[in-house]
Amino acid sequence: MKCKTLWILVLALCSTTVWGANPFEQELLKTLKQGVQQQVTGGTATSIEEETVIGRQVAGNLLGAVPLVKDAKLQKYINNVGRWVASQSERSNFEWRFGVIDSNDVNAFAAPGGYIFVTRGLYRLLQSEAELAGVLAHEVGHVIRQHHLKILQQSKLIDLGSKVVTKNVGGNDKVQNLIGSGAEIVSRSLDKDAEFEADRIAVVLATRSGYDAFGLPTVLQQIGHFAKDDGDIALLFKTHPHPDDRLGKLGSAMGERFDGVKGKTLEKRLYRVKP
Repeated sequence: MKCKTLWILVLALCSTTVWGANPFEQELLKTLKQGVQQQVTGGTATSIEEETVIGRQVAGNLLGAVPLVKDAKLQKYINNVGRWVASQSERSNFEWRFGVIDSNDVNAFAAPGGYIFVTRGLYRLLQSEAELAGVLAHEVGHVIRQHHLKILQQSKLIDLGSKVVTKNVGGNDKVQNLIGSGAEIVSRSLDKDAEFEADRIAVVLATRSGYDAFGLPTVLQQIGHFAKDDGDIALLFKTHPHPDDRLGKLGSAMGERFDGVKGKTLEKRLYRVKP
């Protein structure tokens, strides 16, 4: 049954002054922000409306297979944290939506248009709000750089310029057919460079949000201790580079530049999931 759940999940998915006064640190974050703000080039331009329609359909597919955890306070909390982090990006015009899905697997997913989900299994591993912010910021990075949309465009599974999507904003069968053929690619592992880029973006966004810059690295370090064949984390290893590789790349990018940036970890403010 667990393997079936994993397969269903795969198919279903496809303020700022807290950095401190050090001019060098501010210049670094400004430079990294410029990298975040680079727009996707090539292919057909995608409107916010099109992205939202695609993401809503993918999110609906996911929640039809794996529902949200029935804890209204948890869902409100993760949306508060996620939207604050996302507001630090250049794509704050999305109506960002976040949720914790009822799965013991350790993973997180992003869909176009600002739909982001974390599994209950991953959420339970987190020890601070800064770690949660880092995880969510990584997924926000995928959305703002349109990583999944680029895969769909390159695979020609959907024609984002055909206006078929925008004519079907309600998410009807035609939209489902467009998304359905590309759902597996959306959830399949992205290019390693895309994952490394999302990690770098995550550090910047989390830091700009006032959190400790090392929230995501801490999570990666913890996940790296798991074995690849551990049942609850097997899907993460299939869809992401090994955490040790991500830590190495991220460490090289960060260097010692964030050591003096004082952000908050907020261990006590992290909402604890009910057993």
